[in-house]
Amino acid sequence: MNTQHPSTIFLRALEPEDYKTTIRWRGDEEIWNGVLGERHFVSSEYEKKWIQDSMASKNEIRLGVCLRGSGELVGLSSIVGIDWMNRSARSHIMIGDKSNWGKGYGTEAVIETVRFGFLHRGFERMWVRIVDTNLSSITLHERVGYKREGVMRHAVFKNGRFHDVVVLSLLREEFDALHARA
Repeated sequence: MNTQHPSTIFLRALEPEDYKTTIRWRGDEEIWNGVLGERHFVSSEYEKKWIQDSMASKNEIRLGVCLRGSGELVGLSSIVGIDWMNRSARSHIMIGDKSNWGKGYGTEAVIETVRFGFLHRGFERMWVRIVDTNLSSITLHERVGYKREGVMRHAVFKNGRFHDVVVLSLLREEFDALHARA
């Protein structure tokens, strides 16, 4: 899978005013059913502080996923759990604007996130954890080249029951073979 067509998204640093968009995503039940984090109610001030803390963090990289052309913020991309000694990090993306689901922006965001991690931060391995009910995200990551490493049984409690979590990873050499730019 060579991705040499021009990307329709780009990643950028989060801006203080992004909380006005991201807080809307927090209230969407369908979005929160697909992510590992717990669903909780947050105020505008809480969301604003989360954005500001993300901007200042030295141990996490949180970026906005924006549409090329309009610059509209449609999602978030994160690199967390950075292990500098072993050159490994966990990543995750979320397309928060549901009107943009199914348009390939998630795939592009994953590719651009791992490209940044591998080429600009020198990671050897990037990995994800995905709740077993989020089949579209599991499929997306496998299509990009991630390999299943295993399943964490009953690792997350959501909607009144325990769910398994699928662990997938991508190595730098695998990414280079699949997504090298000419």
